[in-house]
Amino acid sequence: MNDATKEVAGDDGVERPVIAPVQDDLEAMLAAASAPAAVPGQRCGVIAIVGKPNVGKSTLLNALVGQKISITSRKAQTTRHRITGIRTREQTQFIFVDTPGFQTRHATALNKSLNKTVMGAIGDVDLILFVVEAGNFTLADAKVLSLFKPGIPTLLLANKLDMVHRRAELAPWLKSMQERHAFAEFVPMSAKNKGDIERLFGICAKYLPEQGWWYAEDELTDRSEKFLASETVREKLFRFTGDELPYTSTVVIDKFDEEASKAHKRMVKIAATIVVERDNHKMMVIGDKGERLKRIGTEARQELEKLMDAKVFLELWVKVRSGWADDEARVRSFGYE
Repeated sequence: MNDATKEVAGDDGVERPVIAPVQDDLEAMLAAASAPAAVPGQRCGVIAIVGKPNVGKSTLLNALVGQKISITSRKAQTTRHRITGIRTREQTQFIFVDTPGFQTRHATALNKSLNKTVMGAIGDVDLILFVVEAGNFTLADAKVLSLFKPGIPTLLLANKLDMVHRRAELAPWLKSMQERHAFAEFVPMSAKNKGDIERLFGICAKYLPEQGWWYAEDELTDRSEKFLASETVREKLFRFTGDELPYTSTVVIDKFDEEASKAHKRMVKIAATIVVERDNHKMMVIGDKGERLKRIGTEARQELEKLMDAKVFLELWVKVRSGWADDEARVRSFGYE
């Protein structure tokens, strides 16, 4: 008789086999079946990309993954979610986590949510990439650095190296950085330089544990297309409004439907709402005779068609929700942690 059955006496005194609960065994079997099979020599680990707002984290993530999965903008606080990018090279799978920039100003419900995301991302990783601008270290950088827990190796990534004209000035700066934290390594680089990205892969690999991959070899992100659609619209929103529109604006996907089409191998219909806090912000987004909103929609649609390899129909609306960034319930309803 196996472990999943046992003998139980009935009212007539006759023992009969009864199947015992096997839920734990079943869950373990399903988990094992869904995970990629481990191969000797494989490495896999989680790498957090952390830094103050607008320091180049999302640009770095996109370069590492080899495809745009995190939105970029000159406007600070563009990234608002923990976004996972996956890149598998030879025997190593790199799982990169792009985090929001840690917020030190304006204690709104939205900013508290963003900071909670940062704290969660760096708590359980194999390696931290601390991104700073080469030659600079501000109070905002210091605040982020103070969050790091001992025992997790941290690389100091001096990004935007191409903006430093006198490299000799980096020596005293680097010495001061080494005094602030026991960094495992110093990596001067530019996220836009392919050679620097290749070098970074080699450096990161040795800090990842030997274990089976968590994702299939061709996966690039754990985020859904619906999420990527909202992020793409939000990127275009910030790009075409510049500093005019406050950062307390967001995008909510109301409809995301894939429909059959004889003319296209794949067709997706998306309806999205741009949420702003004031009526004048709404007019700013819409623009003269609706031209700005039309441009935001066109650019977002074209990028989504490339990303999803599909014909995309995108419908945009603009609504005013006063004070939403200070309302914890509404912040959560819009998809923030």
